Amino acid sequence: MKYSEQFMEHTEYTFAAFCNVVLRNAAINAYRDFGRKQKHEVSLDYLMSETPFEPFSTDNYFEQYVYENPTVFVVKGQEVIVESERLAHALASLSEQRRTVLLMYFFLGYNERKIGNEYGRSRSTVNYWKLAALKQLRKELEKTKHEE
Repeated sequence: MKYSEQFMEHTEYTFAAFCNVVLRNAAINAYRDFGRKQKHEVSLDYLMSETPFEPFSTDNYFEQYVYENPTVFVVKGQEVIVESERLAHALASLSEQRRTVLLMYFFLGYNERKIGNEYGRSRSTVNYWKLAALKQLRKELEKTKHEE
């Protein structure tokens, strides 16, 4: 079925008008949301000029977990220091391969593809190893938690 030139032109104009209405309403909503945010937000510059001291925060979460004898694992010639006694004990209970995969991934920053290249395996295999090791590590940590 062939449409006339006039009908096609009318359809284009109608669609253009519809798009303009949609864009205008979206802009109105965006400006309204921006106005609402401005009512509740305070500029950091304003806060800095109103406070006589330099605002800062310190986090002392890890201070309570510092131990005098941290455990050192050697992975690919690099030392990984684990300060948590429970985590070190749980990692030591894993097999060498699982422990190495976890330490490489979480402590040394290797991605699954790099670990797979080290072992000559695919990324999905390394992901399976990592998930299995995490599952076993969780069981070991829960076991030591209940013992305490």
